[in-house]
Amino acid sequence: MDKLVECVPNFSEGRDQKKIQAIAEAARGRPKVKVLDVEWDKDHHRSLVTLVGEPESIFEAVWAMILQAVALIDMEKHQGEHPRIGAVDVVPFIPVAKVSMEECVELAKKLGKRVGEELSLPVYLYEAAATKPERVNLANVRKGDYEGLKKEIKTNPERKPDFGPAKMHPTAGAMVVGARKFLIAYNVNLDTQDVEVAKEMAKLIREKDSGFPAVKALGFEIKDKGYVQVSINLCDFEQTNMDKVFRKIKSEAEKRGVKVLGSEIYGMVPKAALEGLNLDELQLIDFKKEQILEENL
Repeated sequence: MDKLVECVPNFSEGRDQKKIQAIAEAARGRPKVKVLDVEWDKDHHRSLVTLVGEPESIFEAVWAMILQAVALIDMEKHQGEHPRIGAVDVVPFIPVAKVSMEECVELAKKLGKRVGEELSLPVYLYEAAATKPERVNLANVRKGDYEGLKKEIKTNPERKPDFGPAKMHPTAGAMVVGARKFLIAYNVNLDTQDVEVAKEMAKLIREKDSGFPAVKALGFEIKDKGYVQVSINLCDFEQTNMDKVFRKIKSEAEKRGVKVLGSEIYGMVPKAALEGLNLDELQLIDFKKEQILEENL
């Protein structure tokens, strides 16, 4: 097997299908790169593309998608539930085969430098590529969202980017680039319109509030569907997997008289993360075999 890197760039566009597909198409048909998945969410106003390939090929494919996204997305008009600071909000590189985390860090730095220099766009490094301890956590980098960073980037030295100018790109905002372990994006939907219940559940399970290790979570209102959602990032499924957070949310929600409508895996998931799980217990909605990473390699 060749060296393999996964990359899952997240874009601040979840409603315009033409734009989403144009961004994904920029990576398709390239040698030694495969586009595994394209996902989008209208409420979060966000999409993600999952790619796997050889390191240099992945680098060029992601660069092509960034150029397309910067041309198509205007952050001055963007509104969505999910935290974000730019058109290309976050670009993580993940080691898959015969590639070290250090090599993925070098890819992240190389991309950040190119984006900063050629697009005059501020870039922050996070997770394993972070240059400051407080930037390891993505939530810290995105504090205040697009609007907050736009106010602070010029005046607050703590918000100075790792690459590019200390000012927002006029339409594309800023970008976060890094290297990390495989992350599972997982949502649990609750049968209530009270967003405070979702926020309470998120606080109970996330690591920063003494919940489960390697878990990040937020509570959102999904207005057009009439329910609320606990949006979860499992940053290390070997420490905390889907079953543990699902059971906790279901138990705590039921204590408050709220039922779980179901849960969703957003994007790809490694086969190892599903071993030993009872998928029926998770009440998974629209889960497809094609979402298992190894099925596509």
